[in-house]
Amino acid sequence: MERWIGLAGAAVLLGVAFLLSRNRAAIKWKTVGWGMGLQLLVAVFVLRLSLGKNLLQAAANGVTRLVQLADHGSGFLFGWLVTDPAPEKFVFAFKVLPIVIFISSLFSCLYYLGIMQIVVAAMARVMTRLMGVSGAESLAAAANVFMGQTEAPIVIAPYIPAMTASELLALMAGGMATVSGAVLGGYVALGIDPAYLVTASVMAAPGSLVMAKIILPETEISQTAGRVSLKIERTDSNLIEAAARGASVGATLAINIAAVLIAFISLVFLINGVLGWIGGWIGIDVSLQSIFGYALYPLAFIMGVPAADASAVGRLLGLKLVLNEFVAYVDLAQLKAALSPRSELIATYALCGFANFSSIGVQIGGIGGLAPTRRSDFARLGLRALAAGFMASCLSAAIAGAISGK
Repeated sequence: MERWIGLAGAAVLLGVAFLLSRNRAAIKWKTVGWGMGLQLLVAVFVLRLSLGKNLLQAAANGVTRLVQLADHGSGFLFGWLVTDPAPEKFVFAFKVLPIVIFISSLFSCLYYLGIMQIVVAAMARVMTRLMGVSGAESLAAAANVFMGQTEAPIVIAPYIPAMTASELLALMAGGMATVSGAVLGGYVALGIDPAYLVTASVMAAPGSLVMAKIILPETEISQTAGRVSLKIERTDSNLIEAAARGASVGATLAINIAAVLIAFISLVFLINGVLGWIGGWIGIDVSLQSIFGYALYPLAFIMGVPAADASAVGRLLGLKLVLNEFVAYVDLAQLKAALSPRSELIATYALCGFANFSSIGVQIGGIGGLAPTRRSDFARLGLRALAAGFMASCLSAAIAGAISGK
């Protein structure tokens, strides 16, 4: 029954995007249809077919192995704080954040060697040919699968000043709907299933384009219509410099993650304290999590989450939207034992994206730095990009829940 609810939920999400559309008559349904088709194809291949399951498991094992390799470097610095296998001695700062640094360094090396460019360009060509989107926006969507929301736009930096409004929204939504490879390793260290994370990241690329092209259809002529041209200027003199630079970028990201988690988790407890005090006066038990659980229960339910778990998953969705996905994944890791396998799958897919209110500011500052003349456009499109990115992740979750055998 939940499978059919998930399929209906996917239709509801598309309907909400349609209601938010600026120009419903201009929507290119070929783009929407092929985007949905690509998501379904990926989901069926990796969740239902033996070959796909085996390939996905191999990819998941590879990600898990990378996480384990990172322990060697962090273990050298922090000793038993990293290497002690006892669950009660898991220290987030020493076990998770070093993985972000290692993965960032690894990806920097892969880009220096030109390996990632081949993968990104291949994905972009498929989306451009099938979905009819421009080369620039398909490249950005593909790059977002592996890079962060402010790093991926670098691959199309020369085109951003002349991009259409629809392309800008697609660029921003792609960043909101995906996570970077560096932080994905951090989620795995928390105990989140790497197979789900890998699939969610791939499905989000066409999904973000679907949502963006419904909310703000293309009505202008793109500078890169029908062509894919990926040129990343090599800034490192050799592989060692690339590894070092990637480590530095990863260290900055790790510090930012730590700072945000300290601040946001503390703020949640502060807000809960205030709400608890107010609730005590009127005789009800209220918290930020319970408010999110009730408010987003319908969304979790229409994605195919069983009714018994819908409130818990709704709470996680609220934490992601208002705070960030890392805070939500920390909570999911603690809730896994209480959730059904189906609920865990859908929640993992739905949380896999940077769609939160603070990301609007991150993108205005980060992408706006690449094209200062378009900064006002990024600010104007921020809330639409947030809606498109958030719904794209939910769309992937609904489809995965409907296709999976759980």
